[in-house]
Parts: sequence; C-alpha cells; structure tokens
Amino acid sequence: MARVKTVKPDTIDDPVIREIFEWVTAMEGAVPNHFFIEMNFPEFFKAKLGATKVLWQMGELTLPEIQHVGILVSRANGCPYCTAAFCTILNYGLETGEEYVRTLVAQGSATTTDRRLKTLLDFALRVNADAKAVTDADVDGLRAIGLSDKGVVQLVHLVSDFASYNRLNLALQTDYDYRDLWRSLAFDWKQGPGEAAGDNTRGLRK
Repeated sequence: MARVKTVKPDTIDDPVIREIFEWVTAMEGAVPNHFFIEMNFPEFFKAKLGATKVLWQMGELTLPEIQHVGILVSRANGCPYCTAAFCTILNYGLETGEEYVRTLVAQGSATTTDRRLKTLLDFALRVNADAKAVTDADVDGLRAIGLSDKGVVQLVHLVSDFASYNRLNLALQTDYDYRDLWRSLAFDWKQGPGEAAGDNTRGLRK
C-alpha cells in the first residue's frame, strides 16, 4: 500500500492537470496511480510534468528513443513501477510490438543493433550508474550519432528525470497498476501473499 494518499478527485477543474490526464490516458490507456500520488503536491505536479513534456517533445531524441532510455534506466534503478510505465507507453501508446518490448526488458541494450540507439542507451546507463565516470569519448560518441550540445544536455536531463520518478515510486511504494508481465520480465517478480495483482487489462488494445 502506498505510503501517502492516492488522490483521485471526482472532477478535475484545473485545465493543466486535465490536459496531463488526457495525454497519459492516450499513451497508457488510463491515468496511472503514480499521477494520483503526485496530486498530493499539485503545484509541483504541474511544473514537473511540464518539464517532462519539454524533455520529451522539444529535444533531439525521438519519443521511442526516450522510452527505451526510461525502461532501461528504471530497470537499472530497480523500479518495477516505472519500468512497466515506460514499457506501456512504448508498447501501447507508440504501438511497438510486444515481443520486441519483452526482449528489450529482458536483454537491455543488447537487444538493438541500431548504432544510434545503442549509443544513447549505453551513455544513459553510464550517466545513471556513475555520472563522474563519463568521459570526453562518451560525449564524442553522442556527437558521432548526430546529437548537438542540445541533444547531449537533453539526454542527461532525461536520465535525471527518469531517476526522480524511480525514487518517488520506490520510496512511497506506489500501488502497482500495470501488467504483471513487465515486472515479471524485468525483476523475476512473483506475487506475494496479500499483494493485489496488477491490472492486466490496462495498456492492452481491445
């Protein structure tokens, strides 16, 4: 059970929050519990999601590339909730084949033979694991696949943004409401006594 209230108001009067909820419903099929946890601090929720929207829409990485980064960073940080969230967006919202997403979750960056994508993922995981270990050669590698300084800064911010969501959901134990498939693939998860199963219908096209 979550360590703070899961705030689910009957109506959303704030147009900014309503727009956020409409967007996530299109991407994931429903508003996830994470957003209702964030509603305990609605002022920051709007600012935080606004910043995430800028990172996702106004940089040099494509939205599918961003979701790849989110999946692998979240898995590296041991966050089943966020791993499943970004799997859902990649699979459901962006219509990427389930078998590919399954393989990505299970095998990580070794899944892809695309040089650009693998370079992005390996860099993101290095930043996440030990930012001070990043070298000039690592950054030059990003430039070699077409990123400008803007794209380099975007990628580092993406890693930080994903990690912040990881910390929130781990620390506050957000109630899991995604397909059990994603966390079982990433973390060899098995349902424990008294734990409710995830919603296996959300994020599935009918």
